[in-house]
Amino acid sequence: MSGQIRVLVVDDSALMRKLIPQILAEDPSIEVVGTAMDGTFGLKKIEELRPHVVTLDLEMPRMDGIEMLRAITRKHHVPVIIFSSHTERGASSTLKALALGAFDFVSKPHDAAVGNLQGIAAELTLKIKVAASSGAPKMILTVPTKKQKGTSPLEDRRAPSRVVAIGVSTGGPAALQYVFSQLPDDFPGCLLVVQHMPEGFTDMFARRLDESCAIEVKEARSGDLLLAGRALICPGNRHMKVRRLAQGDIVVLDDNPPVNGHRPSVDVLFNSVAKEFGSASLAVQMTGMGDDGAAGMGAIHAAGGMTLAQDSESCVVNSMPRSAIERGFVDRVVQLSALASHIQAQCVAEKLQQDFASASSPAEPAGAERGSRRRL
Repeated sequence: MSGQIRVLVVDDSALMRKLIPQILAEDPSIEVVGTAMDGTFGLKKIEELRPHVVTLDLEMPRMDGIEMLRAITRKHHVPVIIFSSHTERGASSTLKALALGAFDFVSKPHDAAVGNLQGIAAELTLKIKVAASSGAPKMILTVPTKKQKGTSPLEDRRAPSRVVAIGVSTGGPAALQYVFSQLPDDFPGCLLVVQHMPEGFTDMFARRLDESCAIEVKEARSGDLLLAGRALICPGNRHMKVRRLAQGDIVVLDDNPPVNGHRPSVDVLFNSVAKEFGSASLAVQMTGMGDDGAAGMGAIHAAGGMTLAQDSESCVVNSMPRSAIERGFVDRVVQLSALASHIQAQCVAEKLQQDFASASSPAEPAGAERGSRRRL
């Protein structure tokens, strides 16, 4: 994009309408062309000022942020950065806004009311720049709101045929919901997800996914078993690894320093999965900013695991998958609409191979290394 990025700030707080333009003015490539105190005025300002990006609070009088976002996606097709409170109610509204087509979000600091926004200035500026360069929002995906769950009790569920490690960032909530909703209740793999998301959002995000999927989705806790038909979402501000034990394979969370500027980091998960599961692993790099996960995908590729990347056309931002593709670590580039079927096919094929091996050979000794299985 040539010239300055034109930004409209919509927030019911007079203090925020003063402070947000001040922190954005520190970047010469950004120009705040106007402010509005609610959605009604905001829509009028979009017509008048033609901004490239809108920052949007969600809790406002008259027309709130959700209603304004719906109007923007119907009529104006301007990328929207949600800038709202970091509370349980704010997290719920933010996840709803992302499902409706918001580009990304930045949480207001807990001390924003006293004027402290410097801690999020760099994040907000970067996301505005990426949103402006990405252009109009992608088509909103529709998924069922409820899915019938499987009836197998937890103790009867078996170890997964494959461990599927997924890295995702900007655009991830809607993309993951779309993919997960396509998987059947007898899905034989286990999904481990690192979604770049702050602490306090991931539990609610996992619960929203669980409501729309036939598989089980939950926020991960240290010691959670890797089971067929289960998806574990890494908590915000933690790293997630895997460990193989005689009693069963589990996830382990830790508080080690950020990697690639992120905690959780996709690279941490991918490297751990490569080490523990080798050729029985499947890595998927989805929509997102930056290159977190590219090196870890290389580790899984080198260990004989399968690697998939979401195609650029269906990504909100394609930096994460592109960084892995450019390094030669991706076996196959897949459209979002076909990603679930590719994951399902790989996990089913591995299960059939395991079943055939079990039927045609003596029982595998306890503790035998499953990570050496041949990649299909």
